[in-house]
Amino acid sequence: MSTFPENALYQMRAWVLALAALCLAGAPALAQDFPTRPVRIIVPFAAGGAVDDLARIVGGRLAASWRQPVVVENHAGAGGNLGADLVAKSPPDGYTLLQTTNGQAISPSLYRALPFDAVRDFIPVTQLVASTLVLVASPHLPVTSTRELIALARSRPGKLNYGSSGVGNPLHLTMEMIKGAAGIEIEPVPYRGDAQINTALMAGEVEVAVVPLATSLPLITAGRLRALGVTSAQRAAALPEVPTIAESGITGFASTSWQGLFVPARTPRYIVDGIQTQTRQALQTADVRERLEALSYAPIGSTPAEFAAYFKAELARFAEVVRQARIPPQD
Repeated sequence: MSTFPENALYQMRAWVLALAALCLAGAPALAQDFPTRPVRIIVPFAAGGAVDDLARIVGGRLAASWRQPVVVENHAGAGGNLGADLVAKSPPDGYTLLQTTNGQAISPSLYRALPFDAVRDFIPVTQLVASTLVLVASPHLPVTSTRELIALARSRPGKLNYGSSGVGNPLHLTMEMIKGAAGIEIEPVPYRGDAQINTALMAGEVEVAVVPLATSLPLITAGRLRALGVTSAQRAAALPEVPTIAESGITGFASTSWQGLFVPARTPRYIVDGIQTQTRQALQTADVRERLEALSYAPIGSTPAEFAAYFKAELARFAEVVRQARIPPQD
């Protein structure tokens, strides 16, 4: 049996080690090359809403870190699917990011067909924040609590309405969960986003809605909207006097929301990791944390692996929620 000469084996080992070192040394160099031009954050909802606000906060900090412009673009429509499709079909180079809500985990169970695959066409980068939703009423509606709303809705079945930002959107789905648990019927009125819903509530165009605490808190504090209950399991620190929905007669009710970043599938791993690292650092800066706290957001900054596992679990959870809400498949 033939064997390699000892000096040949030594040279081969040295070559392998040198090649491995070159690969390891090259990764940071590649990471430093990103970005070299402006980055887009696609927000699949209208300007002025909770997702748009957070994108501009985080995008501003990333622009300072990267020394490149970060441009927030709003592509509203189809419950967030138009913007998601744009990102799914973008080059996988890290220059087009999707910032969206847990609606991304709802769409696969809600729509008969999507122009993208929510799992195969994206890489989850990081969960940005966890957030609380709040059930609010127009100041023109004579109710001051969730219990009073339930009683009024039962006395006038199908006569009340609520603002919705699209079928299957987390705001719509949470309201449907409340309706189902309380045994009431309130009719949806569609709007392009939560900013438009808040305006309609203040004007008395709609009577109630589930909206993000982040964008409704200033209006609640000013008395322009009336908070009836928060959807989280515990009371919100920003509204300690407002009970949870569970405390208000719907035992066991809890529903929270989140926002996260996604990139197109096949985006290089070093770019994904670099975006996550810079985003986590942005969320940890004092000025950003102060602004997030004012909006009642809990910063997360999870790793791509952690967010991918969480997103997978959310897909399963919302599939069950959609089934229980008996929402028919949407076209």
